[in-house]
Amino acid sequence: MKPAARMTREARDTLFLLAVIGWTLLPHAGHVPVWCSGLAAAILGWRAWLAVGNRPLPGRWVLVALLLAAGGLTFWSERTLLGKEAGVTLIVVLMTLKTLELRARRDALVVFFLGFFVVLTNFLYSQSLLVAASMLLSVWGLLAALVLAHMPVGRPPLARAGALAARAALLGAPVMVVLFLLFPRFGPLWGVPEDAAGRTGLSGTMRLGGVASVANDETIALRVRFDGAPPPPEAMYFRGPVLGRFDGVDWTRLPDVPAGARVQVLGTPRHYEMTLEPSRLAMLPLLELTPATAGPQLDGWSLRLRQDLQWQLDRPLSDRIRLQASAWTDYRHGPRRTTPELDDWRRLPPGYNPRTLAWAQALQARPELAGADARTLAAALLRHVADGGYGYTLEPGTYGRDAIDEFWLDRKLGFCEHFAAAFVVAMRAMGVPARIVTGYQGTDPAPVDGWWIVRQSNAHAWAEYWQPGDGWQRADPTAAVAPERVQRGRSLPPTPGLVAGTIGAVNPALAARLREAWETINNRWNQAVLNYSRQRQFDLLRALGVESPDWEDLARALIVLAALASATGAGWALWDRHRQDPWQRLQARVQRALAARGVEVGPQHAPRARAERVRAALGAAGEPLAVELEALDRLRYGEGLERPARRWWPGFAKALRQVGRP
Repeated sequence: MKPAARMTREARDTLFLLAVIGWTLLPHAGHVPVWCSGLAAAILGWRAWLAVGNRPLPGRWVLVALLLAAGGLTFWSERTLLGKEAGVTLIVVLMTLKTLELRARRDALVVFFLGFFVVLTNFLYSQSLLVAASMLLSVWGLLAALVLAHMPVGRPPLARAGALAARAALLGAPVMVVLFLLFPRFGPLWGVPEDAAGRTGLSGTMRLGGVASVANDETIALRVRFDGAPPPPEAMYFRGPVLGRFDGVDWTRLPDVPAGARVQVLGTPRHYEMTLEPSRLAMLPLLELTPATAGPQLDGWSLRLRQDLQWQLDRPLSDRIRLQASAWTDYRHGPRRTTPELDDWRRLPPGYNPRTLAWAQALQARPELAGADARTLAAALLRHVADGGYGYTLEPGTYGRDAIDEFWLDRKLGFCEHFAAAFVVAMRAMGVPARIVTGYQGTDPAPVDGWWIVRQSNAHAWAEYWQPGDGWQRADPTAAVAPERVQRGRSLPPTPGLVAGTIGAVNPALAARLREAWETINNRWNQAVLNYSRQRQFDLLRALGVESPDWEDLARALIVLAALASATGAGWALWDRHRQDPWQRLQARVQRALAARGVEVGPQHAPRARAERVRAALGAAGEPLAVELEALDRLRYGEGLERPARRWWPGFAKALRQVGRP
């Protein structure tokens, strides 16, 4: 490749624009088909090769062929040419193909503004802090390329174009801030991104080993902040799907019943605020127990509390939300007397786990448990877990067809779902209604920026059984074999990655501080930017003195600010008209100095033309002046400086003194 000093300006500017385009398209690599990423990289590399070698651009038929091929591949991979995925794929291809048509400024402008549009498409997938910072750099690069396109003279440095682009961006920043604060929030517009959609530790089904695999995921599931003291770690249960139907392999949810949630709350509530990351489930894992009377209110969402105390949404949670609610950690729920609906929580599939069923029936037949109620039987099972030689591990291995038999009676190694499932099967074998509850349990040891962090690794499964007179009772067999998991709310540490493992091995405290610092910054971004909602817009207007703000008040505020901005811009333009360009001021100064030496020049004469007039009027005595004027001509039209170099005038003044006055 040619050195930068020998490269033509057109090649240099083209390579800079291609680098900016490549940076802008890079986040799409994980969303568009592989062929699209490969084609885009190949086209950008081809265009760079053409620019460096000053080779001719391909003909129109080549572009048409590439466009048709890209359209066919898009239809083959997406089965349509409409929609978000197909549209983004075509935009990426069109963006790169347009670089093969950079023959005139009009083509360059099309590329610039198409690039700004591609910047917006990145936010269709993620609005994270890293993506925002990356796209901010892309905007600066596109603005710098746009500035270069409007500097046709000389070879202006990239640094100067970049500085001018940065100033333009800073001038536009107040407008951006005002629009962000006051522009109305519409659900479909502000809820498009799907940051980490589908990444969750919860599911509507459970198979042994599924929760253990999620425990290796250290990503954040939710953040929670309390008004006042938080609950103790052993009370930090965030209730998710309740599983009651068992086919011998999978646990699934039972359909809701119209009886409604029968809840009695005791004690004082704990008010909390929660930020939930996206998931693939149409439910909210709220703090246990959040009743219907103190549940969240979410604009644009329909939610209800099921009979089994699951908070059900009308659609999957595909964007980050923020909510407020109240919970009672001391409560009762469920029927007090036997009802037909309890039969569903007693059923077991025939032909599965016969040894565990026989073991449970033998336990119930012991003399000390004759006629025992559900609470006594549950306590006996928990004692067996604590004293039976069981081990708590993230890697229990795979189990066969009768997984409960193999776990409960043979290997005795498992994760929380193994213990919860075996407990429920044993309770049902003794005729006691029981079910599995999945969700999250525990948080990080200390809050970050006032927020307690619940990770996917905190995904947990526990059990509930029904006690006559009291309703459903929680039983967590994991606490019997690994009490630190529940009492301290700490999950087993997953195997770290290469970078994190290396840092953690060298300096564990540094690794923890780095993660905490990043999560603090990311949380502030989420709370201040991504969670800026309509309600917070109205809160801002209230703080500004509007008693009952609505959409009309937002519109009025925008109109007033737009009018003020327009008046300010008009005043600036009027004042700017009376300013003189630095080159014009210097030209006038030079004209006056030459007139004092008897050389008449006009404002229309360039420095080189003035040098010729000096030679004609002063002869050899004026040669130093002519040399300085020619140097000024090179600075103005050769280097294309925005303002005159300060080093030039002292040399010109010295030459004036040598000539003297006539």
